[in-house]
Amino acid sequence: MTVALTSTVALGPDWLNPEKLLQGLGPYMLIGLCFIIFAECGLLVGFFLPGDSLLFTAGLFVAATPPLLDYPLWLVCLLLTACAFLGNVVGYWIGHRAGPALFSKPDSKIFKREYVDKTQAFFDKYGARAIVMARFVPVVRTFITAMAGVGRMDAKRFFTYSAIGGVGWAAGLTILGYFLGQITFVRTNIELILILIVLVSVIPIVIEVLKARKEKKNLLRQEADDITQQFRRID
Repeated sequence: MTVALTSTVALGPDWLNPEKLLQGLGPYMLIGLCFIIFAECGLLVGFFLPGDSLLFTAGLFVAATPPLLDYPLWLVCLLLTACAFLGNVVGYWIGHRAGPALFSKPDSKIFKREYVDKTQAFFDKYGARAIVMARFVPVVRTFITAMAGVGRMDAKRFFTYSAIGGVGWAAGLTILGYFLGQITFVRTNIELILILIVLVSVIPIVIEVLKARKEKKNLLRQEADDITQQFRRID
């Protein structure tokens, strides 16, 4: 089984293209991938990295014949899961030590206040479950670990949910790439599949936006009804 590295559509800058990024690492592909996953999960500057696509592509590379990532699948999954977990640990302690001042910075070319606001809303809504769910939401998965530290979330509880999320995300997507990579259509349309992964990963954000808009409309409608009722009572 071979992987056909065909380009079906443009997938952002070349240096963010998962295939080219991994192949550009050469013999240090696994080490580089582990560092990228660690950075995206723990360092605030890693929010722009294509973690989902990289994990899926790593699975494809392991499944290729000959393997483009020549390591056992179990070892790749173990290392990536460990790096995702360690990234969360580092991110948590960054937030814990730096405190709220970490997120009081004004907008810059990279750091946007809206990233923090969206992450805070996500965390407030789902609580501890957000640590697991956020793994599958770009940008949010980078900032939510520090937010947990800022909010002084119980460390033991945080680490438990981080471990669960790390297995589901890092190992899960890599294994998914490995097995789907054995399907001819997937092998010959890699970039299309990667774009679909990105689209699927933002579905939770879209759902939350739509729900927020609906709740806001319902609230405004309720307020209007209350005002109407008050006027009727006056009459």
